[in-house]
Amino acid sequence: MAKVLLASGAQGELVRKAQGRLRDEGFDPQGVDGAYGSQTADAVQGLQRAHGMSPTGAIDANTWRALMGTPPPGVRELALQVTAAFEGHGFGLAQGNWDGAGITWGIIGFTLKHGELARIVLRVHDENPALLQEAFGAGTEELLDVLGAPVVTQLAWADRISVGQRKAELAEPWGSAFLRFGRFDEVQAVQLEFADRDYFQPASTTARHLGLRTELGLALAFDIHVQNGGVGKRPRREIEERRRERPLTREQELRVIVSHAVAANARPEYREDVLSRKLTLAMGSGNVHGSFFSLRDWGLDESQAASTPLPLAQDDRSTPRLP
Repeated sequence: MAKVLLASGAQGELVRKAQGRLRDEGFDPQGVDGAYGSQTADAVQGLQRAHGMSPTGAIDANTWRALMGTPPPGVRELALQVTAAFEGHGFGLAQGNWDGAGITWGIIGFTLKHGELARIVLRVHDENPALLQEAFGAGTEELLDVLGAPVVTQLAWADRISVGQRKAELAEPWGSAFLRFGRFDEVQAVQLEFADRDYFQPASTTARHLGLRTELGLALAFDIHVQNGGVGKRPRREIEERRRERPLTREQELRVIVSHAVAANARPEYREDVLSRKLTLAMGSGNVHGSFFSLRDWGLDESQAASTPLPLAQDDRSTPRLP
C-alpha cells in the first residue's frame, strides 16, 4: 500500500491547498476549510477514479502529483502542519498578550517578545511595502514605530491592544489586520523561510545528534525546537543516562525517552501539554488539546528521514520559548 500523505483527520494548509485544487478540478470537497473529512475523502476518490487510481480516498504521492502537479510535500512540510495544529495556528492567526509574549502570530506562533514577528514584518515591508499598507491601512505607521521601539515598549503596546479576560485576543482592527497580512502568498513564503531556517534546520541537527532518523523522530525534534527552544544540557544528560541503563532496540523507545526528558524540564504549568505533544509524535498517535492525532494520516511514520547521527552535543543554540 502506498504511503499516505494526507487522509481523514489531517488538518492545515496542505489540506486547504488540496481542497482548493480539488474544487477547481471539479471534485468538490464541500468546503476549503483545511480539515480532511469524509467529503474531502469522497472528492479525492473521484479524482483517483478519473485518473485510473485505486479510490482509497487518501492522498499518496501519485495522487498529490495528479492533483497538484508538483512534487509531494516532504517531512519538513508535514511536520510543520502537525506542529501548527498543536499550536493552534495558521498563517494569519494573531493572539494577544495572554502569555507575556506580547503578540503571537503566524504558522508556528512567531512572537513579538523574541523578535520573530518584527523580523518578518520588517522583511516584508522592505521587499513589498504595499502589502503592509493593504493589510494594516491607517495602522501601518503605528505598527512600524512600535517594531522599531525597545522590547519593553513593544510589550506594553501589545498589552494595551490585547482584550478579553485572558487577553488572548487582539482588539480590532489589529486582529483582522494580522489575519489579512498572513493571507498574502509573499508573507507566507517569508514565514516558511523563517520556520525552516530558525527551527527546522536546527531541529535536523538535533535529530542527528540524538540519533533520531525517522520522520517521526525529525518531527519530534522540530516540535521541541518550536515549543521548547531545543534540547538543553539537563535533558540531554537525562537522555544519555536512560540510554546507558539498557540498550534500545527501536527508535520509538528513544523518542519516548526524549519526550519525557524534555517535558520534565519544561516549566511546571506546561509539562502536561509538552508531554502530550511529544508522546504523540514519539508513538505516532495520541491526544493533544482534546483531539486525537493519528500521524500516519498526516503523512508521518517510521520511514527514514535523517542521516547518520552525529556525536551527542552538549546543548542546542536555540532560544527557549515559553514552556
